[in-house]
Formats: sequence, C-alpha cells, structure tokens
Amino acid sequence: MGRIEKTVFISYRRSNVPWALAIYQYLTNHGYDVFFDYQNIDSGSFEKVILENIKARAHFLAILTPSALERCNEPNDWLRLEIENAMEQKRNVVPLMLESFDFGSSLVTKALTGKLAMLKNYNGLRVYSEYFFEAMDKLRNRYLNVELSVIALPTLNAEAKEITEFQKTAASEATPVDRKQLTAQKWFERGFVFAENKNLEEAIRCYTEAIHIKPDFAEAYNNRGNAHFANNHLDGAIADYIKAIRIKPGFVEPYYNCAVVLEGKKDYSRAMAAYQKYLDLKGGIRFGNQNEIEELIRDLKTRK
Repeated sequence: MGRIEKTVFISYRRSNVPWALAIYQYLTNHGYDVFFDYQNIDSGSFEKVILENIKARAHFLAILTPSALERCNEPNDWLRLEIENAMEQKRNVVPLMLESFDFGSSLVTKALTGKLAMLKNYNGLRVYSEYFFEAMDKLRNRYLNVELSVIALPTLNAEAKEITEFQKTAASEATPVDRKQLTAQKWFERGFVFAENKNLEEAIRCYTEAIHIKPDFAEAYNNRGNAHFANNHLDGAIADYIKAIRIKPGFVEPYYNCAVVLEGKKDYSRAMAAYQKYLDLKGGIRFGNQNEIEELIRDLKTRK
C-alpha cells in the first residue's frame, strides 16, 4: 500500500520568486512541509542542502516559464540538475506550466534536452495568475493527494536541517504575494517570449507594463535593457541596467550587460568597472566566460 505524503520541494528560477513564494504560502497554510531556496544559500552548502531536501521530500514542483529555461541547456545549470535529480529519485514530479509556457514551442524544445526532455511526459498543471487559487486547489486535491509507492525519505543531516529551517522561517515571514505581483510576472514572461522571437517593440512594451505594476522589478529592467540594446537604443539600455543595479545591487547580469554597452560606446573606464564588479559578485566562482572577461579588462586598461 502507498501513503499520502505532504512534503514538497519547489524548484524555480530566481526571476520567478513571486510564483515560488505564492505557492509556498498557499501550501504551508494548508499543512504542507515545503522547502524552496528563498534566500541565497552559500555556495559551499548549496549542493548539499538542495539535494538533501529533494531526497527528503515526496513531491517535487517544477515552476516552468519561458525565462526559467533560459540557461537549462547548460550542463551545470541548477534548475536542470534539480529536476533531473528529482526524476532519478523517483519523486512525484509535477510540472507547473505558468504564463506563456508551451512544451511545443521551439524555445522550450531547445532547452529541454537530454534527461530534461522527459519532463513533458509528466502530468503537469497549467497555472494562470487570474486563477491562481483555483489552480492551487487542484494541485492540492488532485496532484499531491495521491498514494505514493513506499519510498525512502531520509531525514536531513544537521547542517541541511539548520539551513532548511532558516529558509523556511524567512519565507514564512515574507509579505503575502498578491495578484498584482503575479500579473507583473505574466507581463515579464510575455516580454521574454517576444524578445526571443525578435519582436523588440512588443518585448519593451510588455516589460514596461511589468515595471508599471511592480516598480522594483529588477529583472524586468534588465531584460528591457537587453531589448533596448538589441534595438540599438544604447542610452535606454544603460539607463535600465543602472536602474536594475540600484534596485538589486547583488544582481550580476546587469553589470555584465551594461559593461558590454559601455564598451561599445568606447566608455572604457566605466566598462572596465562594470566588468570588474561582475567578476567580484561572482565571488571567485569559475564560470564559462571568466577568462574572456579578465582578458577584456586587461585590454580596456590599455585603452583608458
């Protein structure tokens, strides 16, 4: 005989944190023991805590949006690794298909390669911002209310348990997510799809709508900056990147994006500073283009 379990892991991309937090708040209010990486976990503990929590929980919710899959074709992308690990652990994987997500789109097909391609075979749930609570009721009553085969759910080790409790406390103290935040997410994802399809004016319009609803939406400013850059509106791009940085100083992407535009404008001193800040925020973690950026900084020093 199987049993009903009420332990849940939420996997999401940082740009979609309002969705993850709203789902966390709903399930927690209905008696579920839920974990998600609400606040950044130190890199030394991240792998152990994340993988330990996937093993310790029966249900695994994958929040799927077009922007969430942007880096999934990278072999060490953490969203990819989390989903693949849940599949390997034979957890009850439930894809939550949010605004503008379509398994049949070329954008999604390009991202879901290797083991991740199997995700489309799982029984997923469509979630719309306008009917969020209706979708959550269906998630709780149908997708999570299932008898699972007897599986081993190990207890967390001391370090993972301590960090997990800290994350849960921080998430539980967060302000409840309202429908406006989820609507802003809807416009953000629409903008992402338009940008991927090279419809830059529509992308800018959608990102602007997201910012109008949520003025502190740093990711929307960054992505609108990318659309301005692709549309050859360089000053608009720089202004958006700077706004994103002011809202969220630890957000690394706008530093790099701004540096690229500044270098193109031959503003070498500011470009070098932005590249260096990007490297500093990476905290010594080796990544794909690090050597290239370090070489760029050396070259820019000669052009100052």
